[in-house]
Amino acid sequence: MYDEVHIGTFTTESGISIPDVVISYERAGPTHGPIIFVCHALTGNQCSIGLNDSPGWWSGLIGEGKNIDTSRWQVITMNVLGGCSGSTGPQSMIHENQQYKARFPFVTVRDIVHSHYLALKKLGIHQVHAIIGGSLGGMQVLEWGIMYPDFAKMLFPLATSPYLSDYGIAYNTISRFAITNDPSWNDGEYDTNPNVGLSIARMVGMISYRSREQFNNKFSREAREGWGNHHEEKAFQIESYLHYQGEKFVNRFDANSYLYLLKAMDSHDIGRGRGGWLRALESISAKVVAISYKGDLIYPSETLEQLVEALKDKNPTSKHIEVDTSFGHDGFLVEYEKWGHLIEEELNENH
Repeated sequence: MYDEVHIGTFTTESGISIPDVVISYERAGPTHGPIIFVCHALTGNQCSIGLNDSPGWWSGLIGEGKNIDTSRWQVITMNVLGGCSGSTGPQSMIHENQQYKARFPFVTVRDIVHSHYLALKKLGIHQVHAIIGGSLGGMQVLEWGIMYPDFAKMLFPLATSPYLSDYGIAYNTISRFAITNDPSWNDGEYDTNPNVGLSIARMVGMISYRSREQFNNKFSREAREGWGNHHEEKAFQIESYLHYQGEKFVNRFDANSYLYLLKAMDSHDIGRGRGGWLRALESISAKVVAISYKGDLIYPSETLEQLVEALKDKNPTSKHIEVDTSFGHDGFLVEYEKWGHLIEEELNENH
């Protein structure tokens, strides 16, 4: 089921009020079943399960008979504040004939979590069994544990970190530069998406999401048939792949939303204003099962391993698991046979 919930006026961390905020969501599973709340990543949305003719981005993990079994668990996924899939964001209307576009206020990961907390309360939900998410979704999971320690019994942060590294910010900087230097950008007041810049930004992202091993094994310098010497021709399959990913992306995502969510990721630091990230972890009371993926360029395994070691002083049952994969960061979106059962086992053991 897809629906939306109105949470009224929302005030961001920076003190700016956004009137009439709407949060779009997907809800599946038994009405009175224990709830698992799913947080999506940068270019995701609320369609984690999806429909038969349009599978969601986590349909390999969630559904009837799958690792997160919707015949047993009720699963709710919400589109982020600032997104472009139904929740209030840059494409939303300020007035009857005017969109926010670049006038939308800056939002943080904490703003996203707080807006979802208010939305869940509107739905009559005051506690869930578990919260799970990868990448930007994993950032939200950590903030949930700190901001609302009693809201979830279990936390599953995947492919994430307590703060975004300078290396991660560097990739985001290149993506922003590509978008804001597109001839169609118009300071964010574009009538049509700045497709060239957004496409380049997506290609940059794709490079950071996969490991060197995965790219080399997948493409192996395979050349395209019939290519010549013209500089615009795509000589190798890797070139064609990246161009395809960029072109596909511009048809489903808004450039302003992409920029706002990149900035939210840049500002992510659970220790901000809390005396550092180690001290911030002291607020977490839920069991944490953190999963990292071998070869992840942006969120290396040792970061989550350090986080869990720090948590064990308070909750010795918390654990870190590294998944052996060649997909790097994108490991949390594929190869469920390697790690989905770990989620299933933890959920069953702690229910």
